[in-house]
Amino acid sequence: HVQLVESGGRVVQPEESLNLSCAASGFVFNTYGMKWSRQAPGKELEWVATIDARGSTTYYPPRLEGRFTISRDNAKNILYLQMHDLKIEDTAMYYCVGGGSLFAPYWGQGTQVTVS
Repeated sequence: HVQLVESGGRVVQPEESLNLSCAASGFVFNTYGMKWSRQAPGKELEWVATIDARGSTTYYPPRLEGRFTISRDNAKNILYLQMHDLKIEDTAMYYCVGGGSLFAPYWGQGTQVTVS
């Protein structure tokens, strides 16, 4: 069955860096674009980054570009998110999203990042 398992979230101080990982299984990982999304308490879900199936093209919302980097290792079926210069407002649950269909992708259980 399909699994997306995020890891790496923890409590960090402002301006620190943090790397998240997402281990994918149960689908052909290297044929799907993947993305990271996040949701802070009381706020709407927010798109963080997208990467194409081959890992050659990435997309970010303007407010995060330059601080966040999405990447993938298709040999290991792992998606990554590098975050630099973290801010209080980056505190959120971070989700790995992909596979499935365009309107019904798979979601991981999330990993909590707290900046304080």
